[in-house]
Amino acid sequence: MKLILQIPCYNEEKTLPDVIRDLPQKLPGVDEIEYLVVDDGSTDNTAEVARSLGVHHVHSIGTNQGLAAAFMAGISQCLEAGADIIVNTDGDNQYDADCIGELIAPIIEGRMDVVIGTRPVEQIEHFSPLKKFLQRLGSRVVRWFSGTDIPDTTSGFRAYSAEAAMRLRVLNGYTYTIETIIHMGHMNMRIGHVPVRVNPKTRESRLIPSMRAYIWRSAAIILRSYVTYKPLRTFLYCAIPPGLIGLAICLRFMYYFLLRDGSGHIQSLILAAILLIVSFTMVVLGILADLISTNRRLIEEAIFIQRKHIYEIRKNTSPTQEVAAEMETPSANKSSPRSRLEIRDLAPITANRKRGPTCYGEKHPLRETEP
Repeated sequence: MKLILQIPCYNEEKTLPDVIRDLPQKLPGVDEIEYLVVDDGSTDNTAEVARSLGVHHVHSIGTNQGLAAAFMAGISQCLEAGADIIVNTDGDNQYDADCIGELIAPIIEGRMDVVIGTRPVEQIEHFSPLKKFLQRLGSRVVRWFSGTDIPDTTSGFRAYSAEAAMRLRVLNGYTYTIETIIHMGHMNMRIGHVPVRVNPKTRESRLIPSMRAYIWRSAAIILRSYVTYKPLRTFLYCAIPPGLIGLAICLRFMYYFLLRDGSGHIQSLILAAILLIVSFTMVVLGILADLISTNRRLIEEAIFIQRKHIYEIRKNTSPTQEVAAEMETPSANKSSPRSRLEIRDLAPITANRKRGPTCYGEKHPLRETEP
C-alpha cells in the first residue's frame, strides 16, 4: 500500500518546512509514504526549499495557473508514481498532519473511496462570525446539489483512493473543493468525512480576496457543476415558470373569448404564446443537454478505463521489465500486431518515472530526488 501526500504550493517557502516536518513517515496499513510538492509557478524559492527538505517529488507547473490546476496536476503525478492512496493538504500548514492516519483509515479498510477532513469551524478563532455563517450556508447548499452529507465542503484536507482519483474532473480554474464534491456525489462514489484538527493561522488566504468575490465565484461553480450533471432537470425547472404563466394567460384569454364579448385581449394571447414558446425551447434544450451529458459520461468512463489500465501496468511492471521492454522494442515491432500493442502499452511507463525512498520498518531520513 503506497501513500503519497501531495501539497499544492504557491509562494510557500516560509511555511513549507513546517508542513514537511510534521508529515508522517510511517502509518498503520501503509508500506510506502512519499511526498509530492506541486509548485504552481511560485516566484519565491518554494521548489528549491522542497528539494532541500528531501521531498520525493517536486513538480513545477511553470506559470501560476491556480489552485484547481495545481491540484489536478498533483493527482496526475501521484497516479504516475503508483499511489494507492492520495492525501491532499495545504501548503500553509492549516491542517494537523497527525490526523492523516484517521483520514486514510476508511479507505484502507475499503469502506470509502474519498474521505474529507471536517474542520471544527465553530471553534476556529480567526474565522469571523460572518465567515462561519457563510461556511455553514455554503456547505448546506453544496450538500443539496451533490446529494452528499459532507459538513465542511470547502476543506482541502482530503484522501482519495487511486480509482477515485482517476475519476476526478475539475473544469473551473478557481478551486477544486466544491466541484469535486458535486462530481463525486453524482458519480455515486462512497464519500465520507472525519473530524480533523487545524493549526494556528500562518497567513491570510490567497483564495479569498474578498467575501463577495468568493461567494459569487462559488455560486457560479455550484450552478455550472449541477447543470453539467443534471441538465435535463435544470432546464425543466427553468421551463416550468414561463410555461405555467403562459398557460394561465392563455386560459384567461379563452375565458374572455368564449364567455364574454369575444373581442380584445390579443396582447395577452401574444404574451402567452411567447411564454409557451420559451418554455418549449427550454424543454428541447434540456433534452439536447441530457444527450450531451450522456455522451460525456461515456467519454469519462472510457478515459477512466484507459487510466486504470495504464496504472495497473505501471504497478505490476518492475524497473527491470521496463528497461527490457524498451530494449526489445525494435524487434517486437517486426514480430506481430500483438507484440506491437504490448510494447505500445509499456512504452509510456518510463516517461517521467519518479521513485523515492520507501518507508518500510523504522523511520529514516528522506533522500532528495530530481523532479
